[in-house]
Amino acid sequence: MKEAQAHAIVAAVRESAAGSVSVVVVDTHGEIVGAARMDAAALDTFENARRKAYTAARSDATTTRSLAEKVGAIPTELASFDPQFSFFLGGVAVFDGAERIGAVGVSGLPGE
Repeated sequence: MKEAQAHAIVAAVRESAAGSVSVVVVDTHGEIVGAARMDAAALDTFENARRKAYTAARSDATTTRSLAEKVGAIPTELASFDPQFSFFLGGVAVFDGAERIGAVGVSGLPGE
């Protein structure tokens, strides 16, 4: 994930969000490349967005939704995951062609 790509993703989310959110873009290791917390977004949304992006970057799933569906409510599955993972909706892997280059996490609005 290049810095310019991350900033373009942040800008696109800010322009299209239906309300105040935090958005975090990470590389394939889950390290932050770009981020923003909109003025009226709650402080905790930034950490939530970071964890969603981290999860989508580091797991084999392409979204936090699909990972949550995969593990379901199986306690042993949930216990075996990285403690930084989030199973809330709002994390999506980012691809350049077929190559995963990072992920984006958004928090502050109800998941759909």
